Amino acid sequence: QVRLVESGGGSVQAGGSLRLSCAANRYVDSNYCMAWFRQTPGKEREGVAVIDSNGSTRYAESVKGRFTISKDNAKNTLYLQMNSLRVEDTGMYLCAADPTACSVVPGSRPFGYWGQGTQVTVSS
Repeated sequence: QVRLVESGGGSVQAGGSLRLSCAANRYVDSNYCMAWFRQTPGKEREGVAVIDSNGSTRYAESVKGRFTISKDNAKNTLYLQMNSLRVEDTGMYLCAADPTACSVVPGSRPFGYWGQGTQVTVSS
């Protein structure tokens, strides 16, 4: 069955950078859509970025120009490069995958597979 394992989170000062990774097992093939979401206590889960099977990407407005999502199909690994981090970027970042769902817009078809998350804390 599908397994997603995130890594790379940590604590950083505002303006700094982090690179998150999400290692997928062999059940996630190149046809899957993959995405990053983030969760903050007391807030709804927020879609951050998505990459489809063709490599097309979409981002939440709040991270455009600062975050970059990418995928290495040979390693079956998803990445999120986060630059110019802000305090409001703090949260648990979760990797998601699905063979059909491919949007992080609220109300879209939900992703079926999720990792456990990696914590990102940005301090001022």
